[in-house]
Amino acid sequence: MHQKYGTAEYSFILESIPLLQEKYGDRESINSAMDEAIHAFRSARKKHLMLYPTVLETLKTLKEKGCFIVAYTESKAYYSNFRLTKLGLDGIIDVLFSPEDHEIPDGEKKQVKYNLVHTKQEYTPKDEIKPNPQLLLDIIASIGAVPEECVYIGDSEMKDIEMAQNANVSDVFAKYGTGHFEKNEEGYNLLRAVTHWTDEDVEREIKIKENASGAKPTHTVEVFSDILSIFEFAEFKGNK
Repeated sequence: MHQKYGTAEYSFILESIPLLQEKYGDRESINSAMDEAIHAFRSARKKHLMLYPTVLETLKTLKEKGCFIVAYTESKAYYSNFRLTKLGLDGIIDVLFSPEDHEIPDGEKKQVKYNLVHTKQEYTPKDEIKPNPQLLLDIIASIGAVPEECVYIGDSEMKDIEMAQNANVSDVFAKYGTGHFEKNEEGYNLLRAVTHWTDEDVEREIKIKENASGAKPTHTVEVFSDILSIFEFAEFKGNK
């Protein structure tokens, strides 16, 4: 199911599983039977969904300086919007670039509860994924900027750092974003087991690694606020 819809965050996963259909019946019956599990998941998400240290205050500092802040994610729009809303980033992020949402079953209404109010939502082209230097350049051009004016920060040396370098954008490796599974191998293995990646996607990732130039980050930060001491940020004069 995750592979079919291109995400491990498919909102209608329970009622799509044949085993649950066979055991409980229609959607309402399935959700009723699984209510305790659904509640446990939402409680855990609420407890653990938080920004890394110094992120919010640093973004606010950048906004005060007049910087234009863009987020680029491969997570689909609804849950990206959900996270930005819950984390208090709607309006702090100027533009969010993400893929459009997955299909929804017939008869279901598209959820708008977490639609962004102040942050502008833009969609990346279908099936375009990192690392894609041209897509990064297209994003930069769309806000009226040039690569020399931009700083790109990400937690993947292959997907983020090499892409930024190939686009001639100043790169920063967010080292703090790589340690969340170091002490949780079981959780990481579970994530791999339910990945939405197809066999073709895995093969593609292997080829990317094989073809990667072994890019080393120009800058590395232990916390997000470290970027303030690396760059001199100024008001963005581009076409906003």
